[in-house]
Amino acid sequence: MKKYNKTIKVLFIVLPIAAAFISLCMGRYFITPSDTFKILVSKIISVSKTWPEMDNSIILNMRLPRIIITVIAGAGLAAAGAAMQGIFSNPLASPDILGVSSGASFGAAITLLVTSNMVFVQLIAMLFGIIAFLLVYLISSVKKSNEMLMVVLSGIIVSSFFEALVSLVKYVADPETKLPAITFWLMGSFDNIGYRGIIMSIPGIIAGIIIIAALRWRINSLSLSDDEADTLGIKPRYIRIILIVASTMITSSIVAACGKVAWVGLVIPHIARMIVGNDNKRVVPACISIGACYLLVIDDLARCVTASEIPISILTALVGVPVFALLLRKTGGVF
Repeated sequence: MKKYNKTIKVLFIVLPIAAAFISLCMGRYFITPSDTFKILVSKIISVSKTWPEMDNSIILNMRLPRIIITVIAGAGLAAAGAAMQGIFSNPLASPDILGVSSGASFGAAITLLVTSNMVFVQLIAMLFGIIAFLLVYLISSVKKSNEMLMVVLSGIIVSSFFEALVSLVKYVADPETKLPAITFWLMGSFDNIGYRGIIMSIPGIIAGIIIIAALRWRINSLSLSDDEADTLGIKPRYIRIILIVASTMITSSIVAACGKVAWVGLVIPHIARMIVGNDNKRVVPACISIGACYLLVIDDLARCVTASEIPISILTALVGVPVFALLLRKTGGVF
């Protein structure tokens, strides 16, 4: 087991804060760290104004809400990924294994056919994410034996069904107006997130993170058989249900806010385990910190590398695939 000392704990707290502050400065229009710090402090205490008004608007109205949702989304996806890999005892499990992402994507796509009101889009996307989870639960509850296998297979069924519906929506969408908007949204972006979007999305994400963090001590026990866990006074079935619900809340809230964000929940838990070991009581906090930093870096690249913003899912795949390949090579496939 990797050494888990106070220095690492402090780093896990400091790094997301430092990364968020650096991200506030970065962009096609650079703002100095000193001005950025003064603008933030001016909202708490009185500070003599020495910066342009435009800087104030860029920091507070454009970059700050985007960075807040990016940090929380990265932390949530990574925590949900760690929970899913613990639930299914499978290093390839990820938050979208239950079809929630596909359900939320369909909800957003069909709503974008009717309106461009992002509040309405987020609400319907979140609703269909929940519907996808309920469908998985109903299908998997038909047979009580091999419960986890039934959940996975049900997730594949529901995911495929909603992916087909998304393709149908894209097929009937107006190619001049609606189709580009649907396609760009499905590829993921934090560009249109404002404070209203944060208020709608963050409660579900934070609630899910808190639940997973509170139960991180129990995730290790899910690797035992149900009979062995029962002898220890642990109810694995209820723990799995609670963790799956928490992961669903996180995934549906994030997809509803900004579209699909792939690979974060798959790759980050493995990186965390390489740093802190396999004990989930340490892996989950590590995932929260590393996931927040990772998605911040990806989002900085998305908005800074080119003149037009690159969709998030493209960069998470371009970065996540080689990182995961290196992890496979380093560990020999044993996580």
